[in-house]
Amino acid sequence: MKITYWSDFACPYCYIGNTRLKKAIQELNLENDVEFEIHAFELDKNAPKDVESTTVERFAIKYGLSIEDAQKQVNQISSLGIGEGIDFKYESTLYTNTRDAHRLMKFAESKNDFELTEKLSNLLFDAYFVKNLKLANHDVLVDVAVDAGLNKDEVLEILSTNLYDGDVEEDENIALKSGIHAVPFYLLDGKYSIPGALSYDDFKKVLAQIRAESEVDENTEADNCENGVCKL
Repeated sequence: MKITYWSDFACPYCYIGNTRLKKAIQELNLENDVEFEIHAFELDKNAPKDVESTTVERFAIKYGLSIEDAQKQVNQISSLGIGEGIDFKYESTLYTNTRDAHRLMKFAESKNDFELTEKLSNLLFDAYFVKNLKLANHDVLVDVAVDAGLNKDEVLEILSTNLYDGDVEEDENIALKSGIHAVPFYLLDGKYSIPGALSYDDFKKVLAQIRAESEVDENTEADNCENGVCKL
């Protein structure tokens, strides 16, 4: 089963959704049967390099809420993350540009090492939502990348150039052409789309259904005619 998904490291539902999805995969013993393909998606390409507002302030402005109502919304999202076993601190996240983080992910993917890309992805989400670090800060990105297993000199070269910038743009262009305007967005086996973070139970149901359909396709011998001869 191939799972292609678009996400951003500053997207709370991406972290929550990915956590639920991977729990469902583990519960169904599908770890060895699933192939992931990660695509970049920046929630805001023009996000600043430095922090300019708090999470609650951004919510209030973006959705036309009072500070009190925005605080409730932010707390609710944090509770979802905490419910998945994440030390989720959404209120104190430091919102900055994520382009360089995505470029590092594309670099990691070029190594063709699934464990490496998975570790980097998890560490980047953790850096933002748990440790509340600035993902636009190169020192932060170097530390995270090295911790994931990437070579420090190679990482520094990536961050000092525009390498893999085109790969990030390509991912986002594919999303645009495919009508994907929000994340997370999951595409399973190229035909089942999930626009959003399902619950753990719903992810599990979808995965089990796709696995069952796959088993039917592989084991069914349908009646057919070929080259003028029909099966009896």
